[in-house]
Amino acid sequence: MGDAEESLSVGEMAARTGVSIHTLRYYERVGLLVGVPRTAGGRRVYGTQQLASVEFITRLRETGMPIAQVLAYAELVRADSDTRQERLDILIDHHRSVLSAINEQHRHLDVIQAKIDLYREALARTDG
Repeated sequence: MGDAEESLSVGEMAARTGVSIHTLRYYERVGLLVGVPRTAGGRRVYGTQQLASVEFITRLRETGMPIAQVLAYAELVRADSDTRQERLDILIDHHRSVLSAINEQHRHLDVIQAKIDLYREALARTDG
């Protein structure tokens, strides 16, 4: 869609973002998504802003950020006052957590690789 403002049903939004309809409704209920317009019949209509929000929320969740922290960040974004420093602090904190998790995974991979190397060496000795 090349339009500046998209108009997506809840099903289209779910398909587009990979987030279930149930999760989209949950995000709205807990306050992660606000201001989702509805048709006269009460159906949700998601726009470009909600699409970008869900994509960012998904990214944060996939990196392990707890819902409570995502919600705190979202509330700061919506606050009337200048909350850039607080938002930056949350993201820096989470960045550190993600880097720590990546480093831990690298340590796990090193152990697995060492075991693979041992098996390959043992097999090479028995084949030769």
